[in-house]
Amino acid sequence: MNFQQVAFEAAAGKASQLPASDIPEIVFSGKSNVGKSSLLNKLVNRKALARVSATPGKTATINFFRLPDCRLVDLPGYGYARVSQAEKKRWAELVEGYFAQKRNIRLVIQLLDMRHAPTEDDRGMVNFLLENEIPFIAVCTKADKLNKTQRTAQLAYYQELFSETDIQVLPFSSQNGEGVKELQERISEACL
Repeated sequence: MNFQQVAFEAAAGKASQLPASDIPEIVFSGKSNVGKSSLLNKLVNRKALARVSATPGKTATINFFRLPDCRLVDLPGYGYARVSQAEKKRWAELVEGYFAQKRNIRLVIQLLDMRHAPTEDDRGMVNFLLENEIPFIAVCTKADKLNKTQRTAQLAYYQELFSETDIQVLPFSSQNGEGVKELQERISEACL
């Protein structure tokens, strides 16, 4: 799959605006400030396909990016405290509306910050994916921010956390490109 043949397709602020699910969809989920936009940009080798912001919680829509073989779906980040309750509610309804539709979801890339234990929101999302039997992998972002000892400990922690399941844990760095090739391979396999 050529990940550089990507283009912005649509942004949906309400469930009624979601495009038809006519091709395989790869969904990116994670808390605000986990590095979703940076990961997406690194994955497709673009500097600004997905907007990267210093302020978490900027993605307020579900953004769709089209590749020849699939669609990348960027969900709004969850768990950020500095938006209104009304905005949080709208985001939740939008994401729930996305998953409630019969969509051609082939894989969810669940982003977790490798430096920290999963938040309550992270655990809620992982449980939602497991309960609904939605295939996903756990991508641990910001792997470059840890020294070798911390990294070994955190990777072991995440592997133990998912040991009861067959969920793959993949370290990722948008700074040095670690995990890009492996993630591209998983996405390509999911779209076959």
